Amino acid sequence: MSDIKVQANVSKQASFQMAILDTNLKDNALKAVAEALEANKDYIFEANNRDLDNAVKEGLEGPLVKRLKFDEHKLSDVIEGINSLIGLDDPVGKVKLHTTLDDGLELYRVTCPIGVIGIIFESRPDALVQISSLCLKSGNSVFLKGGREALETNKALYSVIRNASIEAGLPDGWINLLETRDDVSEMLTLNEYIDLIIPRGSNSFVQYIMNNTLIPVMGHADGVCHTYVDVDADIEKAMDIVVDAKTQYVSVCNATETVLINKSLDNLVKGEIVKALEDHGVRIHFEDDITEWHHEYLDYDVSIKFVESVDDAINHINKYGSGHTEAIITENRETAEYFMNKVDASSVMLNASTRFADGFRYGFGAEVGVSTSKLHARGPVGLEGLISYKYKIYGNGNIVADYASGKKTFKHIRREV
Repeated sequence: MSDIKVQANVSKQASFQMAILDTNLKDNALKAVAEALEANKDYIFEANNRDLDNAVKEGLEGPLVKRLKFDEHKLSDVIEGINSLIGLDDPVGKVKLHTTLDDGLELYRVTCPIGVIGIIFESRPDALVQISSLCLKSGNSVFLKGGREALETNKALYSVIRNASIEAGLPDGWINLLETRDDVSEMLTLNEYIDLIIPRGSNSFVQYIMNNTLIPVMGHADGVCHTYVDVDADIEKAMDIVVDAKTQYVSVCNATETVLINKSLDNLVKGEIVKALEDHGVRIHFEDDITEWHHEYLDYDVSIKFVESVDDAINHINKYGSGHTEAIITENRETAEYFMNKVDASSVMLNASTRFADGFRYGFGAEVGVSTSKLHARGPVGLEGLISYKYKIYGNGNIVADYASGKKTFKHIRREV
């Protein structure tokens, strides 16, 4: 048995223990992890500096280097995320349905962890902390594989989280770190042990994962997000929102990559929107220069298209968007609802920046990613996206033969939960 298969077997056994952990134990473990991250920050920062030095030597592009950085600010953010998780209800063991099938025969649908989850993510070390803490709170075992550029930082973070959580009472094997592509390839064959794969990356990467495993895949593809400035927009709001959506943090999947502007707006107004972006260092790409509208810049670049109407904007988004996050800026509520209902995306904003599409900002504590799938979980995947359910029947000697013969009949009385 290979090393990865041995790890997967241990992790599967650990998942059975994770599923029945007491809420207080999980919250105390999260608290211990937060304290350990703070106590070991110099060790983590040193590892991150090695990754940053290697990235510079390898000529990594600016946005990738920015994603890679793990400093006091990122540490503060992840600790805040952990503390937020501690304050959330335990998602495990919640009764979601109660039906009296017959006298003395009660049916319940109860939430439970998924089991063992394999998550492949980009070169953002803070993602490792968010993912592992979410898996801890939701009672799942996890295999983590980050980008090779962040290997040293990920190893340091993994070590700190693993040691602190096991000392706090979690089972050994609940968290695992994969380091190579070969490790990932082997993980994809382990459908006997791993219950779900979550890949974060491009459409082609997600498709590759789906085509090379029998394990269910929850796809988090690229983020080609749009902001549409309607003819009835408040222009002051529009300029603030467009600038924030593009520039607040350019190298993330919920940053706006295309701004659609209604042609009926005054030329001066359209120019003001463009200038506001340029004043923040954004390079503008107009329609004549664009060969591919489905493009994720992850940098200070934006595509701009002037559209005839709200329907024109919707059609463009539904053709070229990635199903991630879309926004409309308008004071016309009827137009807003029409746009929000017809656009195909996991999150839709009215008079708000696309950057709000985030698990922490939605109050989920954090997220393992944004799912553009329409099954199981959609949008920012927080605790609820890492939960499944099971049905429990409580009987008293009941047998199906009584109902098949007509001796008894089902009552199917739905109860409040």
